[in-house]
Amino acid sequence: MKKILELLERDATLTAEQIAVMLGRDAANVAAQIKEFEEKNIIVGYKTIVNWESTDDEPVSAMIELKVTPQRGEGFDEVAKRIYQYEEVSSVYLMSGGFDLTVIIEGKTMKEVALFVAEKLAPMEQVLSTATHFVLKKYKIDGVILNDKPEDTREVISL
Repeated sequence: MKKILELLERDATLTAEQIAVMLGRDAANVAAQIKEFEEKNIIVGYKTIVNWESTDDEPVSAMIELKVTPQRGEGFDEVAKRIYQYEEVSSVYLMSGGFDLTVIIEGKTMKEVALFVAEKLAPMEQVLSTATHFVLKKYKIDGVILNDKPEDTREVISL
């Protein structure tokens, strides 16, 4: 069960048949298990990791630290829900430590990201403060190393 999830998390393009071969199980059982994971909201989506730096369209990413006032009776959930509904927001995490929420957003330009923070996040009644950190370069996303070229192990031959 856990192995199926780990394989799909690593490569969402794997078919039930391929997973069955890898695990030495019946394909119909693997397919049924995947369907059950989807129905129980254990698998909530499938994702392709794109190295945008290798394309002509390179979005700007930022991580924003938020200190917020939790809602009475709802804690941080209602604040997070309000924030994650914005199209620009790709992730929201409740954090321990010096701030409450980490919000990861994508925009076309640094100005677009800054305007999102200034016009949509900062004015929210529950938001006490923000700190924006722009991502300069991505090295690894969800366990996948970007721009890792295989090392050339050929020996130099000189005459």
